[in-house]
Parts: sequence; structure tokens; C-alpha cells
Amino acid sequence: MSPRATDAPQRVVAAAAEMLARVGLNATSIREVSKAAQAPLGSTYHHFPGGKQELLARATTLAGDRVDALLARLLAEGAGPGLQQFLQRWRERLLDSRFEAGCPVLAAAVEVPVDAHPSAARDAAAAVFARWEQRLGDALVQAGHAPAAAAAQATLIIASVEGAVAMCRATQDIAPFDRVAAQLLAMVEHRAS
Repeated sequence: MSPRATDAPQRVVAAAAEMLARVGLNATSIREVSKAAQAPLGSTYHHFPGGKQELLARATTLAGDRVDALLARLLAEGAGPGLQQFLQRWRERLLDSRFEAGCPVLAAAVEVPVDAHPSAARDAAAAVFARWEQRLGDALVQAGHAPAAAAAQATLIIASVEGAVAMCRATQDIAPFDRVAAQLLAMVEHRAS
């Protein structure tokens, strides 16, 4: 059974997000994304008239939306338990992918596109990071952290997780992630006064 033509744009965006996570912004090509999504190349250009930059911005936003929805679900149980489950999912993703899958939002944020300036994907990544910071900060305030401390801790959590993921991919070892996760959980459990 072949994929439905009507959901081709969604499949292409999802495939682009996964490719961003694995190979980064510049190595993600519309041709390879279309192939992975089982979508005709011509229709991909039709659905994304802004080309690769439009596609990568939408893929970054999709990846951000998925994580934001996951965070909302997990943090509903409380900041500590929610963060613990979130970190466990990242740990599993790293191990299951054999350290090949990183964060597509980080890839969009740090790579300068060779074919365009300014980067719509980078702008999308900035918006995603801001949403994640707000989501985590709100959960920390609900857990009893002072608002200013909660905002700073939310930034630290995101930066630490992203950095730990990058270190694990570089070293092909889960140890950096485990050390960072333990420190983040201890910080969240300690309420700021």
C-alpha cells in the first residue's frame, strides 16, 4: 500500500525533522527527504515554494511542537517527575539510535545554511527554545521555585540537555547524559527560596 498523496506534505516535514536530527541542516536535502517520505519530488517543491529553507523551518517547528506537547503531558505530573521521564526518553532515544539521533532544533539553531541567509530554520529554533523555556519555567514555578530562579533553571535545563546530547553523540557514550541528568534532577528537587 502506498502512502496517501493528501498527507505527503506532513510526511515530508516529519522526514525532514528526522533527517535534521541525524545529519544536520546542510546535509538535509529535499531530494533525500522526499525519498524518505515516499513523496514525489515535484510535489514537494509545490508544497514548499520557499524551498529547503521553508521546509527546514517547518520541520524545526514540528519537532519543537512534538517536544512541547510531550513536556506538557509529562510536566502535568509535576516538575521533578516530568523532567525525570523526559530525560529518560532522551536517554532511550540516544541509545536506541546508537547515538545517531540528536535534536533537530539544535541542528537548525547552530548550522549556518550554505544556500541562504538569514535562516528561517534558525528563527524557528529560537521560537521553539523560547516555548520550551516557558513551559519548563511555568512547571518549576508550580513546584515552588521562585519565578526568576525558575526561568534561569529552565534555560539551564534546555542548554544542559542539548549539550549532553551533543557530547554523547561525539563520545558514543551515555555517561555525559547520565551525569547531566542527575544534576538537573537534583536542582529541580531543591526548591529555591
